Amino acid sequence: MASASLTVTAKGQVTLKRELLDHLGIRPGDRVDFEKMPGGEVRVRAARTVGSIDKFLHALDGKVTAKTPLTIEEMNEITAAGWAGKLAEQ
Repeated sequence: MASASLTVTAKGQVTLKRELLDHLGIRPGDRVDFEKMPGGEVRVRAARTVGSIDKFLHALDGKVTAKTPLTIEEMNEITAAGWAGKLAEQ
């Protein structure tokens, strides 16, 4: 899909087609970010949760324990999950 043309409702709303939502990786309940660009253009992208150093450090604060030492790959996964805000609070 190179481009799409949408109709604006009387309320000023548009509905994004499923193909476009799939392309953006957006599912029901997800949020969408719009950024105004020069020349009357708008950038549309899936809103992503921004991680924090607190979420990252949670893996190192003693609340998470392992029976065996973690591999580098496991540490990388924990790091990525922490920065993405995907670690569960204890």
